[in-house]
Amino acid sequence: MGSVELRGIRKAYGPVEVLHGIDLDVEEGEFTVLVGPSGCGKSTLLRSIAGLETISDGEISLAGKVINHLPPKRRDIAMVFQNYALYPHMTVAKNMGFSLRLSKESKPEIDRKVREAAEILGLGDLLERYPKQLSGGQRQRVAMGRAIVRDPELFLFDEPLSNLDAKLRVQMRSEIKELHQRLKTTTIYVTHDQIEAMTMADKIVVMRGGYVEQIGSPRDLYDRPVNMFVAGFIGSPAMNFVPASVRNGRVMMASGAPIGHVDGTKPADKAIAGIRPEDLRLSDSGLEANVSLIEPTGSETQVTLRTVDGNLILTTRDRLDLDIGQAVHVTAASGKIHLFDPENETALTRSGELA
Repeated sequence: MGSVELRGIRKAYGPVEVLHGIDLDVEEGEFTVLVGPSGCGKSTLLRSIAGLETISDGEISLAGKVINHLPPKRRDIAMVFQNYALYPHMTVAKNMGFSLRLSKESKPEIDRKVREAAEILGLGDLLERYPKQLSGGQRQRVAMGRAIVRDPELFLFDEPLSNLDAKLRVQMRSEIKELHQRLKTTTIYVTHDQIEAMTMADKIVVMRGGYVEQIGSPRDLYDRPVNMFVAGFIGSPAMNFVPASVRNGRVMMASGAPIGHVDGTKPADKAIAGIRPEDLRLSDSGLEANVSLIEPTGSETQVTLRTVDGNLILTTRDRLDLDIGQAVHVTAASGKIHLFDPENETALTRSGELA
């Protein structure tokens, strides 16, 4: 296993720069997820680490060794792709052992490593099948097995679950996480799905436009986002944002209606209040609203509320007896309002604390 250090990584295609000086440390054995919207540069960064893209500037180190100028096959990295990249004319066993044959390992050793990986991934009964005879989840396991047999310093995953249906995605998420806990191999995983990032990562790197917006644990990013982009990207449903002002710790909507309190915050005539849907409460007083949409999801109910200051999303596990158009009052849970600067969108507070 090896740690990864990225220093000043830049990548340009002609005059267009897509990575703008990325710095990142991935500890040995850590599961790090790169997340962000399409086009943010996360896959380009991953491919640069793998050696599939040539960086324009900067330094990439693996296990203390600079690998910038090494070809992909000499970087001791195994990559799992979105489209599996299996050879259709080869059996599962031959697909998994292909890289070992290229490196001229003995047949008994290849067979042993393939059997061990197949046992880990539940592929023991499928070794003589061909890719066309496998389900999407089985093909993804074969792609993972091909990476495991190499026993690399680093695993790279490039949106490996995007081709799977919703139920299988959840299952494979758990399997990849369990695999990492078993093998302890340093892993960098790319996804645009923040739920994948939150459930799988030890560390999340949020990217936008070729820059890193924030690095931290899932809980830290959720509770203490540094700006509105991170606050809105992490969490589902997304955080509510409304224009507000602050007086004596009271957060007032643009209409003058109170929505909640924050402690230790300077007065502000203009701010953006960020409130997570689960931190909104129906109450006897507070902001007036009307119910405009009710969406039961099973364990939770998502309620869209229309106010004079805009729409708010509230989620609750309570079994509410509400009707469309019903008038209600809503307030934010104590200490759960994030405040942001309306000019630069940076955090003024994080979960009610000073930023």
